[in-house]
Amino acid sequence: MISVLLVDDQTLVRSGIRGLLELSVDIRVVAEAADAASAMQALQQRAYDIMLLDNRMPGETGVELLERMRTQCIAVPAIMLTTFDDDESLLRSLRAGAKGYLLKDISFERLCEAIRKVATGGTMFRPALSERVERSLANEIADHTDTRPLEGLEHLTPREIEILALMAGGLSNREIADSLGTSEGTIKNHVSNVLAKLGVRDRVRAVLKAIDRGYL
Repeated sequence: MISVLLVDDQTLVRSGIRGLLELSVDIRVVAEAADAASAMQALQQRAYDIMLLDNRMPGETGVELLERMRTQCIAVPAIMLTTFDDDESLLRSLRAGAKGYLLKDISFERLCEAIRKVATGGTMFRPALSERVERSLANEIADHTDTRPLEGLEHLTPREIEILALMAGGLSNREIADSLGTSEGTIKNHVSNVLAKLGVRDRVRAVLKAIDRGYL
């Protein structure tokens, strides 16, 4: 059974999501929180497989909670839930280590699919990739000075895809190096190769494009 911590300031929303998930055979909301402070208390009381986290809450936001969890080494895979398709919020959630980013009008089937995927180590961002984000990626590619077709550049190795997944989790080069048991310099070289192959200038766009192309 996949255990879920549900964090949302609206009682009706929590009730609705909990009721929906009770229809599944393998997912259960085992704890709820109405704000970041009570969510931190719940996180310290037991382990969870997944946290469903409202992005916009009074006081500390969902992204700020994720950032605080990271500084305190609390590692619970989080799926951000939002009413607004906000590009900046998506990018900041990626940087904070969110494993998923979904709109609240997502279908029951898609929500369960996202929970199962993230619970097994995957990510789920594509439903939130708005046309604006995809267009910015296209412009980034068009502005790249290398005129070779992208399909000829994109042959990522298994190691590069592994590093991309860790980048999507918000890990720094040093943290990736420690995780893989290699040097920071080696990771920097891999990251540079990934950026060049994907035709982007920074890590966030690399992760977004990797998601868009199906690498993650």
